[in-house]
Amino acid sequence: MPIRVTAEGETNVGRKRAHNEDNYLMFPERHLFVVADGMGGHACGEVASAMVVEAMRDYFGRAWNDPDATWPGREERNRSASENMLNAGIRWCNYSIWEKGHADTKFKNMGTTVVALHVDDDHVNVAHVGDSRVYRFRAGNLHQVTEDHSLLNDYKKMAVLTPEEEANFPHKNIIVRACGLKDNVLVDVQKERPEPGDIYILCSDGLSGEVPDPQIRDIMDREKADLKAMVAKLVQTACENGGKDNVTCIAVRIEAL
Repeated sequence: MPIRVTAEGETNVGRKRAHNEDNYLMFPERHLFVVADGMGGHACGEVASAMVVEAMRDYFGRAWNDPDATWPGREERNRSASENMLNAGIRWCNYSIWEKGHADTKFKNMGTTVVALHVDDDHVNVAHVGDSRVYRFRAGNLHQVTEDHSLLNDYKKMAVLTPEEEANFPHKNIIVRACGLKDNVLVDVQKERPEPGDIYILCSDGLSGEVPDPQIRDIMDREKADLKAMVAKLVQTACENGGKDNVTCIAVRIEAL
């Protein structure tokens, strides 16, 4: 299916934080979109998330049409070129952040989540580490594509929580997987065949943690004709609902040519 990809993105420091440790990348020439939510304090999170978007732009910029480009890791034959590049690119980011943290004590223990979406000729390919998310909006329905690498999500697999218990979970901001904390990282990679009219959003937990899924769905439905207005409203709503964290969102529309 020949497709056209359009996107809009926005980031906001929120209402409580002094600076923004989120970064995002829109690389329409390669149909690549990335959101990274840094952590580490003293601006180290901002450094880590910036390293992700810079490295992913560089990697996809030089390697997509170069079959001789060096892969940071073994290519997996059962994966497409897009899936392998997402996996390799994020693992490269991870090692670069980990190495910088070990070379300079002021960057020790810095890390970042990362969620990346790449559109090839046939599929939407998604890779992530951490609790930044991808959602798909199709025919009025919202579906969470990614699964949070968080303590809360691990606990939910073992026990049924009421909405109140989930809201009051004492460690819900703890993530169990991130880029930069170890010299290697497991990246979740998946693909799906899009349908014309699909809209995907990539977001940091500053959005998903403040705006419940039904409200995200309603906003996307109301603003589906205008991606810029959609992103602005999602970010604004996260801030109005508390804005306790930085908020970043990219909306990506898939259309048939």
